[in-house]
Amino acid sequence: MESDLPLRHRGQAAAWYLVQCKPRQDERAEDNLERQGYRCYRPQRSCERIVRGSRQAIVESLFPGYLFIALAEDANWVPLRSTRGVNRLVGFGGMPLKVDERFIEQLQHRCENQVQPALQLGDSVRITAGDFAELDAIFMAMDGDERAILLLNILNRQQRVSVPLASVAKAR
Repeated sequence: MESDLPLRHRGQAAAWYLVQCKPRQDERAEDNLERQGYRCYRPQRSCERIVRGSRQAIVESLFPGYLFIALAEDANWVPLRSTRGVNRLVGFGGMPLKVDERFIEQLQHRCENQVQPALQLGDSVRITAGDFAELDAIFMAMDGDERAILLLNILNRQQRVSVPLASVAKAR
């Protein structure tokens, strides 16, 4: 779709490339590149961390220090090197390497469902994977950074189970 391509490259076939950003500046690089009219994609995920003594939901880059950019083959690549936050285009032999568009589409599909609000005590959740997949439960607490303690109704008894946080979705 022509409207999805960067403004400076309309009419040209665009491909995805990988940009290495300066340390902890991937968000800054993305903002600056988008202001220049480039189409960027920085996959993100939601996770819970302890920040200043309390558990908070934060959104972080799936690949810290990297983002994807759509460019036409005959595009002027020089402005990328002087963009704040950008280190270089990832390549081999002095030529940037293309990233398969299907890979980007799969990342977009997976990541769009990953960013969720933080779970609170008593929230209704649905288990999406594992032995308890497709069961509804109540969120009780976190069990470390990557697991959740849930309350399940099994055989008319409430049981506490610990499951990977990635397999828990807030009920809608």
